[in-house]
Amino acid sequence: MASSLSLLAPLSSLPRNWIHHVFPSFHGADVRTNFLSHVLKELRSKGINSFIDDDMERSKLVGLELIEAIRGSRIAIVLLSRNYASSTWCLNELVEIIKCRQEFSQTVIPLFYEVDPTDVKKQTGDFGKVFRKTCKGKAKEDIQRWKCALTEVAQITGYHSTNWKTEAKMIEDIATEVSNKLNLSAPSSDFDDLVGMESQMRRMKPLLQLDSDDVRIIGIWGSPGIGKTTIARSLFHEYSRDFQMSVFVDNIKRKYAVPACSDDYSVKLDFQKQFMSQLTNETCVSISHLGVVKDRLKDKKVLVVLDDVDHLVQLEAMAKETYWFGPGSRIIITTQDQRVLKASGINYIHRVKLPSKDEAFQMFCMYALGQKYPKDGFKELACEVINLVGYLPLGLRVMGAYFRGMSEKVWAEALPRLKAHLSRDKEITNILKFSYDALNDEDKSLFLHIACFFNLEPFGMVERCLETCFEDVRQGLDALYEKSLISSVSGRIKMSKLLVQLGRQIMRKEFVSEHGKRQFLNDARDIGEVLSDDKAGNSSVIGINLEWKNDITRTSERAFERLPNLQFLKIHGYGIKPQSMSYMSQKLRVLIWLSYPISCFPSSFNPEFLVELYMTNSNLEKFWEGIKPLNNLKLLDLSGSERLKELPDLSTATNLYELNLSSCSRLVELPSSMRNLHRLSRLELMNCSMLEVVLANINLESIEELDLSDCSLLKSYHESSTYIEELDPWRKSRLQKLVLSGMKKLVSLPQLPDSLLFLDAEECESLERLDCSFRNPDIRLNFRHCFKLNQEARDLIIQTPTNQYAVFPAEEFPQCFFTYRSPGSSVTAKLNQLHVGKSTKFKACIIFDGGDDSHWGPVCCCITSGGNALTYYTKNVEAFFLGHLYAFEIEVETEDVTSTELLFDFYIVYMPPYSSRKCKIKECGILQLLEVPLLSSRDVVEDYEPSHVEGFGYGSGEFEPSYIERFGYGSEDYEPSYIESSGDEDEDYEPSDSGYLTV
Repeated sequence: MASSLSLLAPLSSLPRNWIHHVFPSFHGADVRTNFLSHVLKELRSKGINSFIDDDMERSKLVGLELIEAIRGSRIAIVLLSRNYASSTWCLNELVEIIKCRQEFSQTVIPLFYEVDPTDVKKQTGDFGKVFRKTCKGKAKEDIQRWKCALTEVAQITGYHSTNWKTEAKMIEDIATEVSNKLNLSAPSSDFDDLVGMESQMRRMKPLLQLDSDDVRIIGIWGSPGIGKTTIARSLFHEYSRDFQMSVFVDNIKRKYAVPACSDDYSVKLDFQKQFMSQLTNETCVSISHLGVVKDRLKDKKVLVVLDDVDHLVQLEAMAKETYWFGPGSRIIITTQDQRVLKASGINYIHRVKLPSKDEAFQMFCMYALGQKYPKDGFKELACEVINLVGYLPLGLRVMGAYFRGMSEKVWAEALPRLKAHLSRDKEITNILKFSYDALNDEDKSLFLHIACFFNLEPFGMVERCLETCFEDVRQGLDALYEKSLISSVSGRIKMSKLLVQLGRQIMRKEFVSEHGKRQFLNDARDIGEVLSDDKAGNSSVIGINLEWKNDITRTSERAFERLPNLQFLKIHGYGIKPQSMSYMSQKLRVLIWLSYPISCFPSSFNPEFLVELYMTNSNLEKFWEGIKPLNNLKLLDLSGSERLKELPDLSTATNLYELNLSSCSRLVELPSSMRNLHRLSRLELMNCSMLEVVLANINLESIEELDLSDCSLLKSYHESSTYIEELDPWRKSRLQKLVLSGMKKLVSLPQLPDSLLFLDAEECESLERLDCSFRNPDIRLNFRHCFKLNQEARDLIIQTPTNQYAVFPAEEFPQCFFTYRSPGSSVTAKLNQLHVGKSTKFKACIIFDGGDDSHWGPVCCCITSGGNALTYYTKNVEAFFLGHLYAFEIEVETEDVTSTELLFDFYIVYMPPYSSRKCKIKECGILQLLEVPLLSSRDVVEDYEPSHVEGFGYGSGEFEPSYIERFGYGSEDYEPSYIESSGDEDEDYEPSDSGYLTV
């Protein structure tokens, strides 16, 4: 019976809705009443339903009803008997089954019942005779499809009836295999309600590259309790059915613990034996050498998940090399220790970050309330819990389970107790403390220093302040980072709230009742007891951290006299009597006192060992009389001290690198002693509105960042009687950032150093001339609201080559510069074929219109050629002002471009709260740039090489770019080049240009 399945809809057009567990294809006269009936009965006994076609008339064509039954079955059993090929119905069913196998990997199990698989494959023997008889008079196309289908099904591993002593045993084994395959292929709902899992899976796919036959080892790296195992399980459930063999080895840290003082080889043998036993589901596995995994699996496509690996020896035993596994294999490793992955040479790493605030909220609500958003009355309570435990999924799950089923009233009553005892939760503590216990003594101490005092402080500060306390602070920070116990956010250390609480709980447990014997004090009540006791000796205390809203009313004026080893003191507000500073420890290295309440320091205060002094928003008017030793001082922050009238003599502060005097609005002048500050690299003078003299009293050679914005009374270098009109040339400067915004009388800018990366002259309303050039290709130029700029200055800005951007006021384009201009947001440019290479650079300009407001958000550009997208380009600009021209460069891959025209389409991505007040692009222009050699940023100043990292707070010591990148001292976060990141909304994403895969 001939049929044409090509007239039916393609497989991809029909939904994959599973209707049946099994579709049996068979020749009824051969097997229906005997062998098949027994098979179906055994399947039914295991709860497996099969499609039965008893009601169909065998004289009809294979119609849509039958095809939908095939496509709607998870498994197809093809029962190949002696007369199977006598039926065109059976042969057409087989064609459809093979299509389903090819289209969406439907499982096919062939049963060779009293026929030889070779006869089926080659259409020989009795089976071949029957087939050739059926083919008489049939269309060649149908015959060819049947042959291909028979050949393919014969090559699939199945069951041959002659290999079993009894049919009963064969049928039992068939039913068991079908049951197991259904269990594996059943769609899992285990992860349906997991918030954020879909985005995690989406980020993992480019790393997995499942379409590739390469063998890949992928690392999933993140802090304890962040969800690494959950992601790995979700991947395993999603993809394990696509592999010949699969295994999930969980909790390796504990189940495969590495014994102390053990023989590595013996340990590896034991680990490999356990691994192979679990993979093959065999209880008695004998292994005599470490080549067994390779020998057994080198031709197998396997999926292996090794969960919670913490030692290199575990990987070396189970998945040391990619060539141990067959083509297409994937090995997924979860760990909190990045060094394990690096030591194994693993290049594909997915770093799991904390969920966003919204995701954390939904996670907690799912665990606590069974829905993603809270019921009436629970929103504020849920927010309070999340603020308490942070965004760590482990904490959200444990606390969600704790509150599940509670009424609103009971929930509110339970919160105070939770605050007091959160760090004592056994499940949380067991997981987090395991990671702490694995640290060496030095790293444990550093962990406690961070948890009790230095969390959320800059990495540079931590290194500077602890350099005499540890053998190698930098190495310790590396270790904590790579073990995912700390992360980096905008150059600051970030430890999760639960880890902070764990560290403080460990510190409290050392001396439960004797507070003065602890190293750090964080609890207000404990601090109060120590500072109010005039008699008790508290020589062990090295750090006190009194946080906001924790005032201590009962303190002794001589409280600090009995804290001789105090090195770190942080006070927020008015919690401690300032008179007590008269007896402050001479070992003090860090003093942070926000809103210091009195007008000066006690005369007896000794700052000899101070490294960092923060007195922001203080009531200070002066410091002290005379000269005090400040040789160790590296950072002095007095910002917001509006009553400050004079600075102390700084002649001894020869190592000071940063001085912040922002908003010291009564400060009239800087002391002449500042000329001795040869290492001062960052000077913040923003809004020092009474300051008259600056440049005469500072050493310009060392300055890298200078902010003079809104210094409205500032006089020139020569202290003339007029307001500042111009800046003298900076002959030997390392200046990288110069902020002059709001200097109303500035008329011109001289030649500035080539090291300059950012010039902010916003609202310099008298600025006319730019007697300079800008040679650094990474410079940003901001001349917003500089309406008096002459034409030469505007021409200079627009011609400056920059990989960033330049902005100045303009209502229309300078026509002489832009070959192609167009009203609106898109412009077409013709390529100059003489200057087209693998990539081509263009200068782009846009002007905005539509109102008086500024707008925040990146500008984007989509470049197309002949309808094909070439590049999607995004440029982050601080703000868009109407009536201003923005110029930036775009690099387009043009090697394979066949069209002579490119279309540039610009648009703005509006960010809150400006999304409702949209401006529009008034005009845009494009200029193709010729290939002219440009200076790279490292070439702009031949002799510019900072000898110290101190310039931006990188710590002391030699300048090491790799370390700066690592801890991101500035606005960038540390993100190793080969690590794909996701999750935490507080962390910035830095694209990588390395050879490793980054998403």
